[in-house]
Amino acid sequence: MWLVFLKELKELVRDKKTLFFMIAVPILVMPAFAGIAIYFAQNAATEAQNKVLNYALIGGRYAPDIDAKLMQIDGFKRVEINQQTDYKKLIQENTVDFVLEIPANYSDDVLQSGQALLKLHLNDSGLNRVFYRVNEIVDEQLQKLRASAFAKLNLSEEQQIAVLNPIILEKVNTADSRENWGEKIGGLIPYFIFILCLQGAMFPAADLGAGEKERGTLETLLISPIERYKLVLGKFLTIAFAGLTSALITVTSMALWGLILSQGLAIEFVVTFMSSIGAVDFILMFLMLIPVVAIFASILLSLSIYAKSYKEAQSYMGTLMMLLFIPIFLAMAPGVELKGIWAWVPLTNVALAIKELIKGTMDYFQLIAIFGSTALIAAGLLAFCVNWFNKEKVLFR
Repeated sequence: MWLVFLKELKELVRDKKTLFFMIAVPILVMPAFAGIAIYFAQNAATEAQNKVLNYALIGGRYAPDIDAKLMQIDGFKRVEINQQTDYKKLIQENTVDFVLEIPANYSDDVLQSGQALLKLHLNDSGLNRVFYRVNEIVDEQLQKLRASAFAKLNLSEEQQIAVLNPIILEKVNTADSRENWGEKIGGLIPYFIFILCLQGAMFPAADLGAGEKERGTLETLLISPIERYKLVLGKFLTIAFAGLTSALITVTSMALWGLILSQGLAIEFVVTFMSSIGAVDFILMFLMLIPVVAIFASILLSLSIYAKSYKEAQSYMGTLMMLLFIPIFLAMAPGVELKGIWAWVPLTNVALAIKELIKGTMDYFQLIAIFGSTALIAAGLLAFCVNWFNKEKVLFR
């Protein structure tokens, strides 16, 4: 078995394509994609903030202060339109970015006129800062009108505060920063880790089964004095080694990039979040991935042995990757927690356990049950793989 493992391992490290997906992707490519996404998101937000907005003002004579402010500030360009025009059509045709409609009851004396409802017509489906930028101007006028009304009523500062907020409901969040951020992003991390582990094991698996068939080297292995189950275990260990290497590199890369972001770029929430996750949690995440990788390796080797060609094996494995999304999406679904039946659903329970480890709310005794049940499934799949490899009708389809 170990002889087969070492032989396959040597061939594995010679394959540059496998090494790329096993090492380079977790370390460089995935963080690079995340960095590019953040870069473009920041550029889009800056562009939306600095964009010159074409606008139309209806009823501007009722609010001369707002009218004057829009004319003074850079970044707004007035467009004259007919009051009866279809605002939605103008916005769809990009004639204007927004239409601000001021009602006739708008007045500087709010005690007499009452509340005024200003309507902002805009297409808010994409990334834009229209509402935020217009609201800054309206809010400035709101403060002036409010101060004027309080002065007429001769209210003290304490009375003004009480009138504005007669009752305050203060939220005292018992969850710390780690739990808050872990709940928001903790579900995505198992998604990336599982995909990278599967991808790291996929290429050697396709080569060790279907690839050997195509090259005609499988028959040579079969007539060797090594027992068949040892052949399977040697190949299984090679695939599992590739998957575990991807898992280890992924978890290490996640910790290193988090450290770089927190120390190098001094992003506050990353600093707080990463500093709260201990080394033990990262080690436990890696240990949880061992039976998961064993499951992947057993299924991938079974598919590869069954396939007639390398291409056919890849098509089976592509389908497997699609199926993998199901338990991961279940773990990200609202209301799904690591308790009850969800603690026994394969892969979903590991994804939920990783999420709990990130949040810092893991009941560590549950890890024993999750690890044990996942390892049991992996052992069953490995036994099936050995049995599959002993069938001539499977090997020589």
